[in-house]
Amino acid sequence: MHYIGQESTNPLQKRMSKNHLDIKRHKGVLILTLSDPKTRNALGPELVQALNTELDRFESNNQDRVLVLTGQDPSFCSGANVRRFDQELPNTPRKQPNKPQSIWERIESAKIHKNQIDPSSGALLPLRIHRLKKPSIAVINGYAIGVGMGLALACDIRIASKKAIFSEAFVKMGLIPGDGSCWQLPKMISLSDTYLLQYTGDKIDGPEALRIGLISKLHSHETVLEEALTLAERIATGPTLSHSLTKYLIQESMILSLEESLDLANYAQTIARESEDHNEAVKAFIEKRSPEFKGK
Repeated sequence: MHYIGQESTNPLQKRMSKNHLDIKRHKGVLILTLSDPKTRNALGPELVQALNTELDRFESNNQDRVLVLTGQDPSFCSGANVRRFDQELPNTPRKQPNKPQSIWERIESAKIHKNQIDPSSGALLPLRIHRLKKPSIAVINGYAIGVGMGLALACDIRIASKKAIFSEAFVKMGLIPGDGSCWQLPKMISLSDTYLLQYTGDKIDGPEALRIGLISKLHSHETVLEEALTLAERIATGPTLSHSLTKYLIQESMILSLEESLDLANYAQTIARESEDHNEAVKAFIEKRSPEFKGK
């Protein structure tokens, strides 16, 4: 089995590096490794652009069935590039309205007057990953801080090394979690734990992340990537059309009633029953062999 750092004779499997992003493919799995050791894989404009480009290719390439996202040791992603913050500070204070407003009143107005998010900041990357129509796995091998943690939360499955460290560090800079984690975390862990992590910015390790339900699996640092790739390859051999429909149903059902979710599932099942993969599965069952799914 070929993994990151190993050579392969298959051109599709060769490792490429572009804008602090290492790219590798193996058995239907696209492996993206954040690779900027100087910043511990912080999200800068070049890395954000490279990630968006590869995610677009991932969606359009039928040979890519599962995404694995990880980082070069000792970090998964250290967050946004803090060195840019001083360049983004306003030169003059923002003009305040004539009538004093509370903080909540000011943010309520944003529901009407939406602010444009800078796509190069990386704040939209978690949304981009969340919306992928294929399965995704985050392999958290070290520090996942701020928006780096947001990237991990955006993936469907999170598998961590015992060296993993998580932190909603935005509060440490006097900021708020602007990467979608206010939406993500309460759906994964308790509301109390969400407030605790986001009010304090405290760091938690892999065992604590497993305890509160932030990750699915915890492995030794030496084996975590191999374990994750074994899982990814198993998923990649499955009916990816079914995976895509299931992912859509799970995300939509978060805001639906049970009755509404069942109605939607009934329609999705009709699509699945008409697929080549379902037909192949039935034939394979009758012929007592393993099915060969094509994602159609």
